[in-house]
Amino acid sequence: MSIVVNLRYTGVNGNAAKFAQEMEASGTADLIRAEDGNLRYEYYVPMNDPETVLLIDAWKDQEAIDKHHASPMMQTIASLRDKYDLHMTAERYISDDAGFSAHDSSFIRN
Repeated sequence: MSIVVNLRYTGVNGNAAKFAQEMEASGTADLIRAEDGNLRYEYYVPMNDPETVLLIDAWKDQEAIDKHHASPMMQTIASLRDKYDLHMTAERYISDDAGFSAHDSSFIRN
């Protein structure tokens, strides 16, 4: 099992992209990737909405997320969100360890 959280950061004047760039340039994103239990931490920009950045954030389990939320990095992230005046939406998914069905797999090109 893993938990994936999709966070959409939305701003104006490119601020969401500036936030993600600062997270990367400051090393904060790499520190999060190095946390025990982090499986994925990646930023994406939707082609139809340049004022939004999608963060795909995956964790081994809820305990790993709780430790991350209790870490000092959360204050860094909150400060940067305030600096760039970002608004957020979140979606949470729990993985299905059974994987893709044979039918679903026919649509996946390896």
